[in-house]
Amino acid sequence: MAGKTLDRRKFLTRSLLLGCSAAASPLWTPVSFAAAPWDARMVVIILRGAMDGLDVVQPWGDPAFAQLRPGAPRPGTEGGPKDLDGYFALHPGLARLMPLWRAGELGFVHAVSTPYRDKRSHFTGQDILEAGVADEAASVRSDGWLNRMLQQVPGVTAETTYAIGRGDMLLTRGTAPVSDWSPDASLGIDASALRRMDVMMHEDPLFRDNLGEAIVLSGLADSAALSVGDMAGDMAGDMAGGMTGDMAMSGGASPRRELKEMAAAARNSGVAQIAAFAAEKLRGDARIASFSLNGWDTHASQERTIAAPLERLESVILGLKEGLGPIWGKTGVIAMTEFGRTAATNGTGGTDHGTGGAMLLAGGALRGGKVYGDWPGLAEEALYVRRDLMPTRDVRAHAAWIMRGLFGLSIPDLEAAIFPGLEMGSEPGLVL
Repeated sequence: MAGKTLDRRKFLTRSLLLGCSAAASPLWTPVSFAAAPWDARMVVIILRGAMDGLDVVQPWGDPAFAQLRPGAPRPGTEGGPKDLDGYFALHPGLARLMPLWRAGELGFVHAVSTPYRDKRSHFTGQDILEAGVADEAASVRSDGWLNRMLQQVPGVTAETTYAIGRGDMLLTRGTAPVSDWSPDASLGIDASALRRMDVMMHEDPLFRDNLGEAIVLSGLADSAALSVGDMAGDMAGDMAGGMTGDMAMSGGASPRRELKEMAAAARNSGVAQIAAFAAEKLRGDARIASFSLNGWDTHASQERTIAAPLERLESVILGLKEGLGPIWGKTGVIAMTEFGRTAATNGTGGTDHGTGGAMLLAGGALRGGKVYGDWPGLAEEALYVRRDLMPTRDVRAHAAWIMRGLFGLSIPDLEAAIFPGLEMGSEPGLVL
């Protein structure tokens, strides 16, 4: 290092980008895999942040929907939702999935939820979803329903060659062997660490601005993990504003737009990695894959904020289909979220934490081309506590019926060991 110096700007930016690079991926957790003695494959995607099922699968056939969502584009309008069956329409952010719908390889289940009610905490809701148990039981569970499913099957082995990253996804935690792989094996920075760094660097504009720059470039600025304002957003805004003069002098484009584009490119690259790697493993010995996509917490400006997570979900589904090739015909994909959102939009053009929501189904092994579920209606008296879509069936029941159809698991095992206390009810016919 003699004769060379590394200034604070380069040191901090490089260090933070190394630490934040994992957050540039849309994952909260590594991708997890397990091999099992089946020919069928299953992919479970946790949509963290509470996806608004009413926005993704829009019930235009219900006259109350237009009143609850004033100004929403109607099916048949330019840039509007895509008609599915004359009653429901698909958000335009998933328009590239319409060929799958027409081929019977994409479907949805509406008005579903876990047993969680009223408190509407993301953390508790996700624990209940991944633990696969009733509300009061989630706090004492240390394993997830996908791992308990693997425990019922003799001969399950882990994909140990790809044991990279941190195995902190409750869904797959348990005694059955499961390997973890992360698209980037660097350390992430959580919200509390970022706030401590903000306090430490607040009085030093150079350090503070570079922290903001690294946050934006890593994609943390619009992550659902940071929901208090955000410190990252404020700092990134200050940083971008400070850069305006320099970039204007050089004839550059808007600094905010360029930074957002860079962050989006990083996230989309991570999505491509996830889909490609999952497809590669599922073409081999792996039979189960699970991962998370975040960004679904749309409290404000939902029309804008939901666009990015929809694009990532769409890209993952299409990437899996392309990468799996003929194996797609043996695959069932389930995308599920911790709870839905309010039936009506709020004063900031977003939606708040709700109850009933929707799950997405895809894959050649499932019977798509249909919106499943018992639709409760959106009239005020039909809403849960007069504010949320009323859940008419447990989301766990649909996951259970899919596992029974794909893997032949018994109803007693599904209702007692895998999803304790669940009553699966009548078979919805989700698996071909």
